[in-house]
Amino acid sequence: MFELKLLVPQQHVETVSDALEALDALSVSVEDADAHTDAEQALFGEPDMPAPEPGWNRSRINALFTTQAAASEAAQLLELQDFFATCSVAAIVTVADQDWVRLTQSQFEPVEITPSFWIVPTWHEPPQAAKIALRLDPGLAFGTGTHPTTRMCLRWIAQRDLSGHRVLDYGCGSGILAMAASKFGATNIDAVDIDDAAVQATVANASVNNTPLQAGLPDKASGEYAVVLANILATPLKVLAPLLCAHVQAGGALVLAGILSRQTDELKAAYAPYMQLEVLDEQEGWALMGAHKH
Repeated sequence: MFELKLLVPQQHVETVSDALEALDALSVSVEDADAHTDAEQALFGEPDMPAPEPGWNRSRINALFTTQAAASEAAQLLELQDFFATCSVAAIVTVADQDWVRLTQSQFEPVEITPSFWIVPTWHEPPQAAKIALRLDPGLAFGTGTHPTTRMCLRWIAQRDLSGHRVLDYGCGSGILAMAASKFGATNIDAVDIDDAAVQATVANASVNNTPLQAGLPDKASGEYAVVLANILATPLKVLAPLLCAHVQAGGALVLAGILSRQTDELKAAYAPYMQLEVLDEQEGWALMGAHKH
């Protein structure tokens, strides 16, 4: 494999990327050419905030080709185009063959939620300390236990005996919270999401973990639950306030995540007509919030 490396100003990134795909590049990736320097700039904003800029001032475009001749020909053809006048060819380099599956797997290690509760990829053996383990691989749906919001929710679940409880996981993603609830005793679990891929992932993951649950679209949720879990983001959580609170039975618990610490007052205000939220946990700028229905 050979990689063609280009330096491209922001206004031509899309055009050059399209041209590379037309020239049969196996893959095209874009990164900040000024990364790790004083000129590095943020491209993505925080959740619910607009992006600071539409793109980097200078981008490095990397295009992968099967042969050096193909990479060289692509570079020569690009240099003939008017739009390439402010761009430049940085290099053509050989890419060593790698076992990409093994390389990707090596980046995901077991995640400790509590000393006895771990999230473990299928290619790893559970740690000896893991009395309870969920088998979960990175995939299309959000939720592998690595993000602070997911870890805080899982810790909350692990600190409770949910035996016989009816539980709703709203916005289930991978189904990780619903499966954890099953591991800690819940016996009637609904896991719902607006994304069909998330529903399918939840069904598959639940089968691997032998954690019985019902998965479906949001209309699958019905009636009241002892525990309602929702790990989404602040804006949809505010919109969903009346719906989620209506699903909590008297004496039941509501647990919300995906909330930045600076957004907690907004959530308290949004839920005030229904339930009194409080901050249960905080980690890395994220907050876990919850309430009990009286």
